[in-house]
Amino acid sequence: MSKRKRPFNLAFIMSFSAVASMASISHAATLKVCYDQWAPMTMFPTEGSSARGVVIDMLDQIYSSRGYDLQYYEVPLARGLNMVEEGVCDMLPEYLYSKDGEESFVYADEQTFAYTTAFIIRRDDPWRYDGIKSIEGKRIATGPGWDYSSASADYQNYIDDPKNSSFVEVIAGDDDVVDRVFRMIRDNRVDLYADNELVLQYVLNKMNLHDDLMIVRPGLENKLVEMPIFSKNIPDARRQELMRVWNEGRLSMKGEKEKILLEKYDVALEE
Repeated sequence: MSKRKRPFNLAFIMSFSAVASMASISHAATLKVCYDQWAPMTMFPTEGSSARGVVIDMLDQIYSSRGYDLQYYEVPLARGLNMVEEGVCDMLPEYLYSKDGEESFVYADEQTFAYTTAFIIRRDDPWRYDGIKSIEGKRIATGPGWDYSSASADYQNYIDDPKNSSFVEVIAGDDDVVDRVFRMIRDNRVDLYADNELVLQYVLNKMNLHDDLMIVRPGLENKLVEMPIFSKNIPDARRQELMRVWNEGRLSMKGEKEKILLEKYDVALEE
């Protein structure tokens, strides 16, 4: 957890009531953010890098420009969802959109991104995705409980079907699953993996596996729509204001500002 603090000048402290008022304002202008690791979109800082990812950088620019301090909780997704439900966190910046919604949080109006999916395969593999029949007999990597249904119900049903279990490799872990999947494909232990194309670009560049692996399209049929979610367990007026700031701020960052953030992490949206 980290928290940026704004400059504090003792010369402005005139009385106890003024101090209390300032504390109240400071508290009101703190945004508590839970997020999980999904590089390069959301990233946990390390000793070697303070980078938090494209979406967190965007969030920071939007809310800092409105006078908010951002307080981060780096947690697995399931824990982050619980913390939003409990009101410990005001929001979580990316969660797969579902039109059915949830009782414990509210989606913003403006999405973070609608991600094009793609596949990563070995460079010498001529395989391409052409509907669900094309993956039969291929060894597929995924993570525990990962849900592709919004991108392709057929794909999700295939990997969930017990009769296909011998062709589906579930890779467990919190933060290095995708790296391990890439190595497994390179080593011919599995054949393919589907994800947000920006994630595939980032990991391929980071691991310098361009000679061994390649990204191929088309990916799954639909885009992955990710939305910020806001807690229902915070005051309604506060939630509405936080959502308004996000919606207006995200609209203002479309185009060149968005492109600059992506370029920082050496990725780009498909033209």
